Amino acid sequence: MYHFFVEPSQIYDTRVIITGSDVNNIKNVIRLKPGDEVSISNGTDGKDYRCGIEEITEAQVVCRLRFVREDGVELPSKVFLFQGLPKGDKMEFIIQKMAELGVYEIIPVAMKRCVVKLDDRKAKSKIARWQGISEAAAKQSKRAIVPKISDVMTYRQALEYAKDMDVKLVPYELEGILDNPAGMAGTRKIMESLKPGQTIAVFIGPEGGFEEQEINEAVALGMQPVTLGKRILRTETAGMTVMSWIMYQLEE
Repeated sequence: MYHFFVEPSQIYDTRVIITGSDVNNIKNVIRLKPGDEVSISNGTDGKDYRCGIEEITEAQVVCRLRFVREDGVELPSKVFLFQGLPKGDKMEFIIQKMAELGVYEIIPVAMKRCVVKLDDRKAKSKIARWQGISEAAAKQSKRAIVPKISDVMTYRQALEYAKDMDVKLVPYELEGILDNPAGMAGTRKIMESLKPGQTIAVFIGPEGGFEEQEINEAVALGMQPVTLGKRILRTETAGMTVMSWIMYQLEE
């Protein structure tokens, strides 16, 4: 079944109106017809609106609401990924896969070892493209929301944004050299303690990793450095590893 997103204002008592580029997609690409069933979300309330296509015009697709699923497909906790800006098109890959895995919001972060530097004009263009990738991944995986891609933050801004979240994780390849390192047993204990309803921040460094000062700043604000194992993971792998563990722990 095909899945589409609309604005909340496009959902009425018994009808849902699809507009924009999805109209051409429905009409000329996947060639749906009146009577076909589609799944629709408004990207905010977590509900799945099941509809039958009633009419297809040049400007819109009119759907009749059949029923609403409220149990949803979303994780019971909101996971915020604070991703150090990577090189090349890695951010696109990260956004696509993290959206599939259930992340709630992705915050690009300019960290000290980031090679990529974005000025305001480039940042706005990138954010718009990344948001489109997030929406496409949400459609493919039949998410009830579209993960938000926030504006690029400095590391200090990111720490401030995350400071009041319930769980704050910082995977760090040198976790073993810290005072009282917890090791993989510590990571496992933290993961097993996660509970539905919590807000969870995950900080991932860029290709060069975190600088020691950045880790010290994070720890001072209550962040928990954790290890992801004995192997060094790429920046595009680390976040997916943590997200997979969170999904395994919280998914019912």
